[in-house]
Amino acid sequence: MMDQKVELPSHQQITDLKQAAEHIRTARRILVIGCSGGGKSTLSLEIARRFGLSYISLDRDVYWLPGWVTRDRVEQRMIIATRILEERWIMDGTNPSSLDIRLPRTDFVVWVRMQRLVCMWGAISRWPKWIGRTRPEMAPGCIEKIDLEFLRFIWTFEEKLAPRLVAGIAEHGPDVPVLELKSRAQMRELLDLLGPPD
Repeated sequence: MMDQKVELPSHQQITDLKQAAEHIRTARRILVIGCSGGGKSTLSLEIARRFGLSYISLDRDVYWLPGWVTRDRVEQRMIIATRILEERWIMDGTNPSSLDIRLPRTDFVVWVRMQRLVCMWGAISRWPKWIGRTRPEMAPGCIEKIDLEFLRFIWTFEEKLAPRLVAGIAEHGPDVPVLELKSRAQMRELLDLLGPPD
């Protein structure tokens, strides 16, 4: 069974990785979205490092407070509205409800759109590495955890969140080019094409 059920308009899709690498090299503000466990934080951190972009994690900087407490939505939007005014950034995080304020300031979107089994494996395999600790892209005091709710979120991501992402991109960023990375091999090739840090 295929995971991808909804697709972006073809005029927005960047399918050539060399072209995508050029977009990333010249972009001032990049949005990286996708399902948990797909590798979006790892990719975002690497691009930030190579091109000197400010790294903004929605999980760490906006959404979560210590102990896995969700920050008030109004405060979340205020933080995002302030951070997007910065000149150069890469923002790691999906949250469709904030696309209306993020996409108009975005030059390029990378959608890490791995199959759900890849995302499940990514989330499960990182757990032993971070057990009892907080990953760098998470808010302080949010100790790494895996539970059924999180696994269900990953398993149903394509059917529940992907349509909202496609609709949000169409409405708030219809002219923003989007690269969909659908395999680890594509991600590795993109990083190779981006070359070493400046």
